[in-house]
Amino acid sequence: MPTILVVDDEPGLLELFQFALEWRGYRVLLTGNGQAALLTAARQIPDLIVTDWNMPRMNGVELCQRLKSYPALAQIPVVLLSAELLPVQIQPVWAQFRRKPVDLDDLELTVGLLLLARDRLKTARHIPTDRAASRWQPVTSKLIV
Repeated sequence: MPTILVVDDEPGLLELFQFALEWRGYRVLLTGNGQAALLTAARQIPDLIVTDWNMPRMNGVELCQRLKSYPALAQIPVVLLSAELLPVQIQPVWAQFRRKPVDLDDLELTVGLLLLARDRLKTARHIPTDRAASRWQPVTSKLIV
C-alpha cells in the first residue's frame, strides 16, 4: 500500500485529502507545514507528497527544493497545490501543479498516475541477476569449461 504525505496548514483540507486518499486505499500521513513534512518524509520515506504552496515556516516550493538535496528523498514525486497562479519564472522542482480548489477526482488520478510512473521507473532500473554474461564482463574460471 503506497504511503502519501499530505502537507497543508488548513486542517479541514488535510482531513478532506486524507479521507479521499484513504478511500482509494493509500496510507496517508499528515503535517501542517513544510518543516514538519521534511522531518516526516525523512523518517517515513513516503511514495508521494501532496503539498500546499503557501504555508508558515517552510512553503511548498522550499520543501521541494530541500527534498531534492537529500538523495533518499530526491526521487519522491510532489504534487504542489496553490490558489494562486504558478509564476512563470520559477523552475519547477515538483512533478505536478494543481490549482485550488482541487477537484478530488483529478487529484486522485494525478496521484495514481505519478505512483504508476514511479513504479515503472523502479522496474525499469531493476537488473535481473540471472542474465547471461555480457561480452564485456571478464571471463572467470567458472565460465571456462
